[in-house]
Amino acid sequence: MNQAKERFHGKTAIITGAGSGIGKAAALKLAAEGANVALFDLLDDRTNETEAEINAIRNGAARAFDVDTSDPARVEKAVLETVQIFGGVDIVFANAGINGVLAPIEEMELKDWEKTLQVNLNGTFLTVKYCIPHLKQRGAGSIIITSSVNGTRTFSGFGMGAYSTTKAGQVAFAKMAALELARYKIRVNVICPGAISTNIDQSTKKSEELEDIVIPVEYPEGSQPLKNGPGKPEEVAELVAFLASEESRHITGAQIFIDGAESLL
Repeated sequence: MNQAKERFHGKTAIITGAGSGIGKAAALKLAAEGANVALFDLLDDRTNETEAEINAIRNGAARAFDVDTSDPARVEKAVLETVQIFGGVDIVFANAGINGVLAPIEEMELKDWEKTLQVNLNGTFLTVKYCIPHLKQRGAGSIIITSSVNGTRTFSGFGMGAYSTTKAGQVAFAKMAALELARYKIRVNVICPGAISTNIDQSTKKSEELEDIVIPVEYPEGSQPLKNGPGKPEEVAELVAFLASEESRHITGAQIFIDGAESLL
């Protein structure tokens, strides 16, 4: 068997937002290369289908957990159950997130602002926090955090003040964690996808006032120079697998854009 296809044999990965999109693609990729995967998401048909799809590839490789990543009790419980079932944690992909409400700053309700921060920023913190003790027990580990081009290199996502704030915060958090955890051989890296074909738009609510602040941005040949259209979740999953593997053992604190040069325009 090709050795590259077994990079994660005997490893366990926790993936948040694993029921669809980038999370699902990463779970399939890591499982195909030997990992056991704990799927943290709100349990629904999509999450159950992802679990079944992975277990059809290798029986017992996947387990779905009903997790709201902004709820500390549910995150901690799911991490402990993962360790009981699979024996430990080696890889953490903190990927869950929402776009939330898009609105001008003066029209943004505090509850909508807080909801986006709770899911995106608190969720990342809680996932990493409760996994660290188990990564330390392994003597090494890889944490990957999904940020975005929004709030890190582009700021034309009008109405995305809350979302972009969380994405910028994730980058700072990842770099702080990378330095803090380096002595334990735990690496922390952050990826910044551009437009990717996922269903995150289902978590988006645009306010009526949004059009009042939008500045039109048009490019004659599209907004993604590398190809005509958004990237695929599977392409992001390839990057996640690289950062999770020993091939990236000297990479930590990195911020990697995967957007087809979209954010350079």
